Amino acid sequence: MSTASRAPDVLVLDARESGQLIGTSAGSIVAAMLAAGADPRAQLGRLPEQPAGPGVADEAPSRGFGALAAGASLGSAVVAPLAPILLRASAAGRILRRTALSRVPDGRRSLSDLGRTVTEAGARWDGRLRIAVVDLETGGRILLDGSERPPIPVSKAVEASCAIPGVFRPVAVAGRRYVDGGAWSPTNLDAARVDRGARVLCLNPTGSLRPDRSAVFGAFGPISRSVAAIEAAGLRRRGAEVEVISPDRDSAAAMGVNLMSSGPRPRVIAAGFEQGRRIGGG
Repeated sequence: MSTASRAPDVLVLDARESGQLIGTSAGSIVAAMLAAGADPRAQLGRLPEQPAGPGVADEAPSRGFGALAAGASLGSAVVAPLAPILLRASAAGRILRRTALSRVPDGRRSLSDLGRTVTEAGARWDGRLRIAVVDLETGGRILLDGSERPPIPVSKAVEASCAIPGVFRPVAVAGRRYVDGGAWSPTNLDAARVDRGARVLCLNPTGSLRPDRSAVFGAFGPISRSVAAIEAAGLRRRGAEVEVISPDRDSAAAMGVNLMSSGPRPRVIAAGFEQGRRIGGG
């Protein structure tokens, strides 16, 4: 969540001054770096990222997507990644998610290098930062914020939120095992603490994905858009102003459908920067 002020002709936004920073999956990296005071303009292209390698984009879908899809479907209901949106927070929803996740073999790749980079950047819990993860044992969402006992380092929280089931190893902390917060929601927008007049900005990079036979990740696009829309509507009912931004046509084309590939990064940065300028009127 962030606040913004408007100059005469340009929307001025410094996300480092946000009242809340909620990070999910790769978004947890961005949120942690903002909490550390990193200047996005100076850090473009230098932010840490999830490691990738040959075949990684296909590894999770081939081994676990069937289980995830089974957990996600219930008639024609709008679905979240692992359970119907109407059941997501209920006991039944947690059981569905836990069951689906139990059918996905543990990933083999480590995120420890990512964690070290986050630590070196000086990321810390500052009362604003919360990072979404899913507890493998319960199937429930947890918003880590440093209040846990024992406290979980920001670096471990980011590792856990990025631990895509079937690709990366679950992150174990204090006897619990955590995986990607996107297994609950692509954005976890509903976790924002808002009152009337609050301004919420949600960046939803998976919202522009389109189903494609050659790329299983594309199937998450309609899910991502639906979940974000429902969560945004809930915040608006509480009086908040909510803007959800997904990649436009140029940004989506630059990203492609392999979200685990770092190759397009320079093109994505350039396209995203231009999209931001257009949105801000710059």
